[in-house]
Amino acid sequence: MSDFQKDNVALMCDISELVGLFDFESGLDTFLGKTVSMVAWHMRAAVCSIYLYEPETNELVLRANQGLDPSMIGRLRLKLGEGITGTALKTMRPISAANAMENPHYKFIPGSGEEKYLSLLAVPIFRKMNPIGVIVVQDPQWNYFNSNDVHALKVIASQLSSVIENAHLFMRIHAVEKGEFEEEEGAGEQEELSSGTHCIPGHWASGGLAMGLSTQVGHNLIRTNLEETYPSALTEADFNRAAETTERQLLELQRRLEDRIQDAASMIFGAHVLMLKDEAFAGEIRTQIRNGKPPAAAILDEINRYADMFSRSPNPLMREKVLDVEDLGHRLLHNLLPRSNENIGPDYTGQIVIAEELLPSDILKLAAEGASGLILLGSGQHSHVAILAKALDIPLVVASDHRLLHLAEKTPILLDPKERHIIIRPGPEAVQTMRELVHSLAYASKLSEQTKEVTKTRDGVNIQLLANLNLLSELDVALSVKAQGIGLYRTEFPFIIRNTFPTEEEQYQGYKRVLERMEDRPVVFRTLDIGGDKALSYFPTQHENNPFLGLRALRFSLRNPEIFKQQLRALLRAAHGNPQAKIMFPLVASLDEFLAARELTHSCQQELFREGIAHRLPEIGVMIDSPSAAVIVPELARAADFLSIGSNDLIQYLLAVDRTNSDVASFFSPHHPAVLRTLNRIVSAASQAEKPVSLCGNLGSDFRMLPFLLGIGLRSLSLDSASLPGVQREIEKIDLNEAVWQAKEMLSFSRISEVDQYMKKREAASRAGT
Repeated sequence: MSDFQKDNVALMCDISELVGLFDFESGLDTFLGKTVSMVAWHMRAAVCSIYLYEPETNELVLRANQGLDPSMIGRLRLKLGEGITGTALKTMRPISAANAMENPHYKFIPGSGEEKYLSLLAVPIFRKMNPIGVIVVQDPQWNYFNSNDVHALKVIASQLSSVIENAHLFMRIHAVEKGEFEEEEGAGEQEELSSGTHCIPGHWASGGLAMGLSTQVGHNLIRTNLEETYPSALTEADFNRAAETTERQLLELQRRLEDRIQDAASMIFGAHVLMLKDEAFAGEIRTQIRNGKPPAAAILDEINRYADMFSRSPNPLMREKVLDVEDLGHRLLHNLLPRSNENIGPDYTGQIVIAEELLPSDILKLAAEGASGLILLGSGQHSHVAILAKALDIPLVVASDHRLLHLAEKTPILLDPKERHIIIRPGPEAVQTMRELVHSLAYASKLSEQTKEVTKTRDGVNIQLLANLNLLSELDVALSVKAQGIGLYRTEFPFIIRNTFPTEEEQYQGYKRVLERMEDRPVVFRTLDIGGDKALSYFPTQHENNPFLGLRALRFSLRNPEIFKQQLRALLRAAHGNPQAKIMFPLVASLDEFLAARELTHSCQQELFREGIAHRLPEIGVMIDSPSAAVIVPELARAADFLSIGSNDLIQYLLAVDRTNSDVASFFSPHHPAVLRTLNRIVSAASQAEKPVSLCGNLGSDFRMLPFLLGIGLRSLSLDSASLPGVQREIEKIDLNEAVWQAKEMLSFSRISEVDQYMKKREAASRAGT
């Protein structure tokens, strides 16, 4: 059968159909049976099977099949590593055989009838790099499955992993009785904010001003004024209408989110939809309504019951579903109101969301649902959440005043970045301040329109200004400020904000879109920088007393080669036909680590060549962001194709200062003599090796440091897009000869105070026009 008759694209894209197949009353096996039929139909394959892994016995069990003897379901078992199917799961890699019987891993299964099917494709299903099962397709035609089929089935396996896991979680809850959980000891009554206006200090993590009405997530929905808010005449039919409206909204939100953030939106609202389809959830609400309970109270009680069970579970994956449950309740209650019947928009619009903890995926959901701003309580590390919020252009404030958790719902709040205040019940003056800030932001937007295509110093030397990128959604901003390329694409963020690892195919599609949008402009893809303050909620790691000095960045990737190889393969494939693509390894501590990572890249190149998959080996660079890399930078410069200075981490490690710790923030000094000399050493080594070098991080947008950076020889800077217009205008004021002289002066000082005094003197002279 020719490839064009296969319907792989429809199968990969139709996620909502896969989710819609699951029915709690029918059970998981019925869902899997429908799934194999759908996959076989779309792929035009004679056989499709799904095996699920049982960790207790270390075996794969056939749970669903179309095309083989149905009596084998539940009886056919394979050990991990046994046969082609068992080997695919053990190695976590797809296996495609033109003739299965000639494959060295082939195992004959008497009575199965599969000997008449020559071609076999087995793709592992896993989540958090933990085995879940294998999906297998077979056909009598020799060499029937090609590389497109492999990629399609890998995407399908990824979606199945999420659905199967959610199904297991919700089915497990059905077996739990409410009385099995013991009540936790209360922490005592918390002081509440009195009436009137209050100004609460906060740390501004992202975004600008915001104003809205308060609402809380992460705590049980509050039962206040139900009788006043919801008409007494509401019935079961009103609940059914609200449930139908909610499902439509969720599917529409999922679609919009996928359009906006293609690299991170997979199945974000999957748990919401599954709960709506769970008769044990919706059916219980209907039963309570029939017994005389008002619909709003029935929804609230059932939502709080589920949220309570989830929050008390010893299973961390179940605890992560608390926000999903409360979010679903929030939307159902909103849609229960008659006026919301025709409203299919997001129902956090105009609201400031308050929470103690938020996962990156939670940020995505709240942004998709129109939240005006976020207030995050607690002292934990939130920098990855802040970067994501910034990428989504949603204001986020981190505060420590837990009285915010006891605010009445719909309390007016103003997030004021100018004064770094959270203003509760703002008065007229605060509102006026907000209006002034709006005008300022509008002016800043006009300035970005005036950004020039090329950046030059006062004496005409070209300086390359590139943009930093976290998500595809930021590309529009980068292009609007005329960035000359992407100097740092932090590829970890599509990993951080998801609920499972993106597949090779999903990564490839995301990287390809970036390159297509940037056309002939350079794009530097930094491989995973996981660890430190950027953890994966779905990947179990050991507790580290100092995660910034632990298993992070390239160490993590080299320790987990199966994860690393999927990313490298995706990058090599995306680089095909895109000569502007580059790969960069982060936090390299030794030449050995760089060479090991480069060797693994070459190994992936050879694999792709053997598989006949189009690819290209791009330039491979190194990020200099550790003291050890700065010391051996001459050797790294000779081995790599280019260098990039990661100024944030480099300064942090050089000065032994945790940049996320406010207690020692004053010690984080970019103009420390050790930092200045290290930067000069790196740029000099790159020049001697005749390799290009750039700088990324906050240092590039520090106006006081720009003359020094240009004076030591840097001609390329990578910045947050919002900073680019201002940096361009500042560079246009700099004479390069003066900058070289100024850099030499600054390098001659031994004390921070001397450098600081010199910079202040230069600033004063600049303002005076001398």
